Amino acid sequence: MQNRVIRKTGDEISPLGFGAMRLPLKNGKVDRELAKKQIYHAIDNGINFIDTAYLYGDSETFLGEILQGEYKDKVKLCTKLPAINIRKYEDMETILDEQLKRLQRDCIDYYLIHGVDLKTINRLMKKDLLKFIRKAKNDGKIKHVGFSYHGPKEEFEIIVDGYDWDVVMVQYNYFDENVQASTEGIEYASSKGMGILVMEPLKGGILAGKMPREAEEIFRKANPNKSNAQWAMEWVLNNRNVTCVLSGMNSIEQIDENIAIGEKTTPLSLSFEEMETIEYVKRVLRNSLKINCSTCGYCMPCPQGVNIPECMKIYNEKYLFEHKGLFNQSFMDYYQYVGGIMGNEGNAGKCNGCGKCLRKCPQKLDIIEELKKVKKEFEFPGMKYGLMFVRIVGFPLYRAIVKLLNR
Repeated sequence: MQNRVIRKTGDEISPLGFGAMRLPLKNGKVDRELAKKQIYHAIDNGINFIDTAYLYGDSETFLGEILQGEYKDKVKLCTKLPAINIRKYEDMETILDEQLKRLQRDCIDYYLIHGVDLKTINRLMKKDLLKFIRKAKNDGKIKHVGFSYHGPKEEFEIIVDGYDWDVVMVQYNYFDENVQASTEGIEYASSKGMGILVMEPLKGGILAGKMPREAEEIFRKANPNKSNAQWAMEWVLNNRNVTCVLSGMNSIEQIDENIAIGEKTTPLSLSFEEMETIEYVKRVLRNSLKINCSTCGYCMPCPQGVNIPECMKIYNEKYLFEHKGLFNQSFMDYYQYVGGIMGNEGNAGKCNGCGKCLRKCPQKLDIIEELKKVKKEFEFPGMKYGLMFVRIVGFPLYRAIVKLLNR
């Protein structure tokens, strides 16, 4: 693969990175032998960037065990400080020291603030985040710093301009081109020399799986030998502002397929016909939506705190991608991103029908009625107390169990 350069740091990074969130499991923990085989295979074939996080179970501890000797020097390691866990300044130093111990390293190559939006970064700034970053750098505990973004596109450039960041990690794929950071935001961050790390290039596997029949026919007609995953990965890698695409690979076959894509797809290498094909598929997916919402965000902010675009997007995806079963992907997305599990309470049930959003919507949607559909689909009596239990008891209990298992 042809490495791409992060201008801020000078590091040459493989266009495909290994996302260590979804490593193969055995009895609830990382299957060490299988995962080690996969990661060594990835490194031996050109991957030199591995991403993990404090909240990814025992991923950090596992990587600390296997990235030793020659493999320690062959990769840049990236991990994240969990914003949700920070209550006071000392928490940041305590967690970083714990991560260094887990990873068996004196210094972390790339250290990201995990799960950032404007409200979150402002909260952390009040707890002396910048002092922590400066001290960690001066002490030699971290080399480069950035953030992973989980907010609306209107806030992205504000955060980019708020500090001299080295990198940013964003969700980016052809279906979600204009949400969160957006293509324009990525271009802006890149213009400042920042490295652009992409998560969810396959939208959690959705763009690699089953699609509406018309979309499948368009792809097969254009190239019967190219998989849905290949179309999606190529679209992201084609962007000249993207430094590294992180993929949660858990088989040798997936690794080899993605490396082959990374070898073939250089910036601006897709033809006009290929880009047109993807645009046609995207239109099919958009036209299949239950709610004709473009997630433009003009309806925001909501006085009651409802994340209107995200609520409608998740509702659409449930039907668009045929998510079935009680605890399907859309159900989990709803409670993670707007239900309050991650601290962002923007669920549809908060709507009081004030109507301020109605006159702002370019699509002239009856947003109040649409939010009622979303509420009926995902929410349940006593939801507020259930989520409170998860936040107060569930997460601490989960962390305690992981810590116990890692002893």
